[in-house]
Amino acid sequence: MTQPKGRPPALFPLFSDVDTLPGIGPKSRASLGQMGIERPRDLILTLPASGVTRRRIARISDARPPEVVTIAVTVGRHHPPTTRGRPWRVHCSDGTGDLTLVFFHPRKEWIESQLPAGARRIVSGKVELFDGLAQMVHPDHVLREDDPTLPEFEAVYPLAAGLTRKVMAKAVEAALTRLPPVGEWIDQQLVAQRGWPDIATALRQAHDPQSVRDLSPDAPARARLAYDEFLAHQMTLALVRREKRRLKGRPSRGNGRLRRAVLESLPWPPTNAQRGAVEEIAADMGSDRRMNRLLQGDVGSGKTLVAMLSALVAVEAGGQAVLMAPTEILARQHARALEPLARAAGIRLAALTGRDKGELRAQILEDLVEGRIDILVGTHAVFQKDVHFHDLRLAIIDEQHRFGVGQRLELSAKGEVPPDMLIMTATPIPRSLALTQYGDLDISILGEKPPGRQPITTVMISDQRLDQVTARLRHALDQGARAYWVCPLVDESEVTDLTAAEARFQFLRAQFGEAVRLVHGQMPADQRDAAMGDFASGRARLLVATTVIEVGVDVPEATIMVIERAESFGLAQLHQLRGRVGRGKGASTCLLMYHPPLGETGAQRLTTLRDTEDGFRIAEVDLEMRGAGDVIGTAQSGLPRFRIADLEHQAGLMAVARQDARALLDRDPGLESQRGQAIRMLMWLMSQDEAIRLISIG
Repeated sequence: MTQPKGRPPALFPLFSDVDTLPGIGPKSRASLGQMGIERPRDLILTLPASGVTRRRIARISDARPPEVVTIAVTVGRHHPPTTRGRPWRVHCSDGTGDLTLVFFHPRKEWIESQLPAGARRIVSGKVELFDGLAQMVHPDHVLREDDPTLPEFEAVYPLAAGLTRKVMAKAVEAALTRLPPVGEWIDQQLVAQRGWPDIATALRQAHDPQSVRDLSPDAPARARLAYDEFLAHQMTLALVRREKRRLKGRPSRGNGRLRRAVLESLPWPPTNAQRGAVEEIAADMGSDRRMNRLLQGDVGSGKTLVAMLSALVAVEAGGQAVLMAPTEILARQHARALEPLARAAGIRLAALTGRDKGELRAQILEDLVEGRIDILVGTHAVFQKDVHFHDLRLAIIDEQHRFGVGQRLELSAKGEVPPDMLIMTATPIPRSLALTQYGDLDISILGEKPPGRQPITTVMISDQRLDQVTARLRHALDQGARAYWVCPLVDESEVTDLTAAEARFQFLRAQFGEAVRLVHGQMPADQRDAAMGDFASGRARLLVATTVIEVGVDVPEATIMVIERAESFGLAQLHQLRGRVGRGKGASTCLLMYHPPLGETGAQRLTTLRDTEDGFRIAEVDLEMRGAGDVIGTAQSGLPRFRIADLEHQAGLMAVARQDARALLDRDPGLESQRGQAIRMLMWLMSQDEAIRLISIG
């Protein structure tokens, strides 16, 4: 395996192929690969997931079945299977009582060599009673009496098919010997205060737990190793942040003329939170450092207005702005929502998505490069090679978590002088996750809702009262209301009885006739847009949908949200869906229809939603219930995959690591001190290769 330039040779043995360890052949290597373990370094950071207490007993009669025990026995008669599919049984005795060992799919040679009749053996495994007789199915260990004794508490590693505990333990033992002597990279005061061991001791202790207590995230060895991961991660974010701040921006100072025109056209003034966020953004844009800011706002907190006012700073300064949305529906909707504001300011706004082809696209591209378009709204299509701006000053990304730190670095490279960057997210994120995902950014939070946003009455109702729901819906639609009806699946699935959108659409169409439309993610985009258009214009009054409407759909006249099988959705998703109503003047209602009986987590989710509209509170509960990867959607979150650290239980350590990393970098920008050199070693060990490149630039 070739080693990247700069990696300390002392670490080479840890970064060689995993099959250089004893006992790892092609099959074991493939099994380890399924677990994401390719190098000895990955193995030492894969800790036991649980443990087994093996009580040593002298007599079989001392066992308390079902219980894992270790006992010395004399092997008696073998009873090989007489018919296919039957187990091989071996009768054993401790001199006072009998124990039968049971093996399914046995290999004759192995079983006869391991358990010869008359021999003394130590067996360890779970003892159970079968027809009143003690038996042990597939003992975990069969040892000779002179073999090393088994520990009373044995670590259990996560295993893929084809791996045994023995192979794993032997490989880990060998991998641990490859850790070179290293300096201490954690602040000495913190180590002393927390009572943490050094890295080598911590790894040894974590791989050799003596009791269940040693498996807890708070055990000193595990807490120290988690902190190592957090520190490496926060060091990377601090370096990325410094690198971005080193990038000279271009000061964009507006005179406020266009912003005033927009504010005067609004029915009510912006909230203090909106004003504060715009001031922070305008100050960043006016400085000669490049802006990298996250705008985090709950459903309905008015991010769109803040985005528009920020874009107008760029236009007032003589430049252009671009707003990038994750989907076509959202991009077109942003364009529709911003168009009246652009008219009020007397500037030109255009939309560009992958669907724009031919002459129309060519014309937009020409107007863009000539500076005739002030603000461009679009999907990722706005970053294709042939899209050139006259003077791009601000890039706004409405991100919905599709952008990790890596993509943000890529985006920075656009343009002669990279534009200021504002990232918007509609999902309230608990502080610990915000530090992890956006630690390289400055953060503005919109914590209040604009005037005119109605509170939403949220009600839980059993789906056995479907007739009542449709009767109330009929009454509301007759009065001119518009409603969403959200279903979890697109078509009937044999595996689950969740009501499908297609079937529910047919049912509601029979009840309400032509006023009903259907949208789901598998429809062609033009059909989906047509259905949404009918609903927005009022030609349709009831929109049956899957979660494609979760993000950003804005129809102020819609006042009713029915979510079917609400217990099958995540909390954040339910909160986003509910946020599609309560956007206009009418009082709004959200019906959470569930299928009884409700499980404990389902009930907790729905009652949390019923009792609060505070997205940040909801996000905290969601994090407690589901875990970090699920809350953000690990696949596209840009969240680091920690091997040891546990964000939910160790969020406090993440905050400490962030402060520590930033303070160290301020004191020792080149990481030249003794601790700085040790930190470099940590970064290599944790595979933060990209970040190490940034140290040398520093």
